[in-house]
Amino acid sequence: MHVEDLLRLESLDLTLLWGSPPLLAREISGVTATDLEDPGRFLQRGEIVLSGLVWWSAADEEAKTDRFVAALRDAGAAALLAGEETHGTVPEVLVDACRRHGIALLSVPVHTSFRAITDTVYLRQWGDLSRRPADHYALPENVRGELSRLLADGAAPDTLLTRAVAHLGAPPCYVLSATGRTVARTAAAPPLPARQAARRLKAAAPFAAAPASTTLRVDPDASPYGQWYLHLPGPVDAPPRMLHEIAEVFAQYRQGLLRRRAAARVPAAELLDLAAAPRPGSALLPAALRACGLPDHGPYTVIAASMGAEEGAAEAGAEALDEVLRHLPGHRFATARLATGGAAAVIATDSGAPGAEAPVPGAPCAGAPGDMVATLKGLWPTLDACDDATLPYGGISTPAAGPQELNGALEQARYALTAAVRAGSADGTAQLTAVEDLTTLDALLAGIPADVRTAFGIHALGPLADDTNPSHRMLLETLDTFLAHNGSWARTAEALHLHVNTVHYRIGRVELLTGRDLARLDHKLDLKAALLCR
Repeated sequence: MHVEDLLRLESLDLTLLWGSPPLLAREISGVTATDLEDPGRFLQRGEIVLSGLVWWSAADEEAKTDRFVAALRDAGAAALLAGEETHGTVPEVLVDACRRHGIALLSVPVHTSFRAITDTVYLRQWGDLSRRPADHYALPENVRGELSRLLADGAAPDTLLTRAVAHLGAPPCYVLSATGRTVARTAAAPPLPARQAARRLKAAAPFAAAPASTTLRVDPDASPYGQWYLHLPGPVDAPPRMLHEIAEVFAQYRQGLLRRRAAARVPAAELLDLAAAPRPGSALLPAALRACGLPDHGPYTVIAASMGAEEGAAEAGAEALDEVLRHLPGHRFATARLATGGAAAVIATDSGAPGAEAPVPGAPCAGAPGDMVATLKGLWPTLDACDDATLPYGGISTPAAGPQELNGALEQARYALTAAVRAGSADGTAQLTAVEDLTTLDALLAGIPADVRTAFGIHALGPLADDTNPSHRMLLETLDTFLAHNGSWARTAEALHLHVNTVHYRIGRVELLTGRDLARLDHKLDLKAALLCR
């Protein structure tokens, strides 16, 4: 679909304010609705941008409008569709900015909803499935036509799958996510627990069919965490080409789903930006929560995730987090990348709330916040299995009672994430750590950034921090053993095979060099923490 196609649709009643023929001929890859002043980081090349112009006022300087349009140009946006409802008309300063930066500008009348435009674009793209040359397909033409209509009508994935395999005798069949979540299944397919499904996918050879079962990737270009699989657990008498066509139907369905989720990431990012602010606005947070489809009352749980510091890790973290949270029936959530790196999600822990996904038979139960944490910990290894090259880490907050507690919950989740990264890096495993897991001094200190830990250890130990000195290494060993034996001179001497007087001498040296008195509990704790931070 091209930009000029939107102008030809009388039902939308759009007006061209500026745009040269080459710009109107640009192909549309998707739709993003936003009222951010700088939406560039949320846009994909070829998308049209819908904006109600809430970010603009007549008092603004021209530079503000120029920055907005420049962000669209830099992101490769296909066109800007500006709503007339907020200001009654599209401001002339925006028309001038679009002309300068080469962005086609269309006005959207009050009686045309952004939803109507979005649906028009995606239904047109889905409809392209039935217009391809028939000789490239193995599916019967009537089946392809029916599937195309079902896609355009927004049919449920179970219905799509059932109709897609009906002409094969309706065998048991699943569409599974990378973590084993059942996206769709036929009536003949029994419920499949996520962990069991994930094991099947791990053992299967993608794109290969065996006499006993068949597993095909739905979208070869999808990320390891966003991949779907067409899985037939039993033998089926069908040409591989036909099964690939069925997989392609779900690739089309998935792409439409991804576009809607990408649009939902925009308000989610705004919510997390507000939650991260030191003094979140009391009036802004409830509205931001509602914009994400979340209730404006608690409780909420925040989870943060990290896939490392590599390029694209933040997007991978958001995808992984979004995928694992879809295993939680009855919970609504909003996921987005964090401006500071990584990704996070706000989960409304109101099980069974209107608008939440219905429980899937065989899916893990996650009712109360404690149950939810346990469920996520059980599912976290399935993320690890998606990509052998990356270790996923996560941190979970305690429940936040209301919107004003979201800032603290996000900080808790980040702290727990730091502890998970430290623990996982030490033993090479994926880790999901909840704040409630931090019940020891070592666990608490693990959440402190590495440079802060190092600085504390150096300053608390003083000269002893230089462990290249053999004498200092000996004193540190004695101190560690002394604290491990609760300050017992006799047991420390026995453990180190020393005379008690030697232990007294060494501890005296430690006290002299560090300026601490090891007869005091607080000084013992200071030095114990310093040893743990080394």
